[in-house]
Amino acid sequence: MNTAKTKHPKALPFLFFSEMWERFGYYLMIGIFTLYLKDVKDGFAMNEAESADLYGTFIALVFLTPFLGGLLADRYFGYRKSIIAGGILMGIGYCMMGIHSKPMLYIAMTLVIFGNGFFKPNISTLLGNVYSTDEHRHMKDDGYNIFYMGINIGAFVCNFFGAALQIMLGWSWAFMAAGVGMFIGVIIFLIGTKHYKAFDLKKELHADDMPFSKIVLIILVPSVIAGVLGWLIPSNIFGSDSTDAFIFACIPVVYFYASLYFKANANEKKPIGALLAIFAVVTLFWAVFKQNGSALTTWADRYTNREVTGTQAKVFNSLKFAKDIVYKVDSVEKYDQYFRLQKENGVVLKEMNRPIYFRNMAPEKLPQEGSTISVWATNLSQSINPGWVILLTPLVVAFFTFLRSRKKEPTTPTKIALGLIISGLSALVMYAAVKAGSNGAEKVTVWWLIASYGVITIGELFLSPMGLSIVSKLSPPRITALMMGGWFLSTSIGNKLSGVLASMWDTYEDKSNFFLVNFVLLLIAFGFMLAILRWLNKIFNEYVK
Repeated sequence: MNTAKTKHPKALPFLFFSEMWERFGYYLMIGIFTLYLKDVKDGFAMNEAESADLYGTFIALVFLTPFLGGLLADRYFGYRKSIIAGGILMGIGYCMMGIHSKPMLYIAMTLVIFGNGFFKPNISTLLGNVYSTDEHRHMKDDGYNIFYMGINIGAFVCNFFGAALQIMLGWSWAFMAAGVGMFIGVIIFLIGTKHYKAFDLKKELHADDMPFSKIVLIILVPSVIAGVLGWLIPSNIFGSDSTDAFIFACIPVVYFYASLYFKANANEKKPIGALLAIFAVVTLFWAVFKQNGSALTTWADRYTNREVTGTQAKVFNSLKFAKDIVYKVDSVEKYDQYFRLQKENGVVLKEMNRPIYFRNMAPEKLPQEGSTISVWATNLSQSINPGWVILLTPLVVAFFTFLRSRKKEPTTPTKIALGLIISGLSALVMYAAVKAGSNGAEKVTVWWLIASYGVITIGELFLSPMGLSIVSKLSPPRITALMMGGWFLSTSIGNKLSGVLASMWDTYEDKSNFFLVNFVLLLIAFGFMLAILRWLNKIFNEYVK
């Protein structure tokens, strides 16, 4: 076969654009989520720890439910019905987030959590099925890379819509736009049905497979009970009630995936074991990577110089990507952390108060009293990573195509190992950024964020689409979507760890140590991956044709 002339399946554009619009909605919502929670005037006035904890719990649960959605799709509903139902649930959830009420916020989050559980693993599995034919099997890695670029086109564009709508109309309209994006994705998926209908096959139940009724009794019910117990345990074991609840709830699910290995037949045991090992390692990658919506958003908001001037300011203001801030210093009474009025020799202490943005600017850079500056919206920083993905994906694909033509392309496990160490270097860039800003005493240029995101994006492209690809390649066909759910389970646990790490931001007196910890975590993951790489490659070469 002349592989150079082989075209990608006709299903790819429809899956590409469906996922692009789904990610448009998701990342628009994520880009403004913690900012909304911390907004004193129109949000919920949460502090850094509270918002990071809720953010971490939310994105953890968003990626925990694919375990259940993949299982139900494999056995009962099929992929197409699951994808459509999940998309509709998410669209409704995004729209409901705009209703300013905590009960409504939690209901909306629940709809998004379950909606993603049905959508995410099954569209990735369906893509793998489309590439399972002899004609397209050799193009699977490239197909997942192209699919991954679709994800990031949506993630890049959405933040500009979110910024403009939030500045002009408020949070509610920004969340509404996320819902509309999701509904567009569902419509595109429906239009392309004929191209993947033949690949929407339910898997036959294996003799050793656990019946769903038994899964409910020994996995799901114990997870709920364990989660409730974790929440109710006096004090906190892992930092907060939500973290305790999440970790306790994960134990039965992790047990279920371990049981897949121990109960597998001899032919399936090796690939399942290899996948479970990879799932464990990449958890630490997600713990660092997913701080884009928490710690790195905080860095963009508080420690990055976001001022725009001249023509740039005119353009940003006309497009509503920036807003004006008035510099005004007030003398206010001073309170301690418990809001007790501070006095000295019976005299009430005063302090100079100014808008938050100006509190860590060098004195010589402060504007005149009463003057106005324009600053770009913080959530635009969320477009840096997907912007890099769009720019770098063609280069990474071309690089691996070049190596493949010379029969020197690394195996998928090797790519994942390289992705871990490259991602770790991004934390060192932020370590240097903290030093450049004298530990937050002064704002630094946005180029530090751009450089850090650029480095971690290279690592991401070596790891994330490769993870989706290797699950599709190594999974026993009868449990492909279920194992895809396992990939998202590792993402879920990593997401929660990212929230735990970010919630400790204020406890680090020297912020550079925060990023140093991130580097060490990825260094540990890389070391473990190196230790098992030969074993993984042996299994990969044995089972992947």
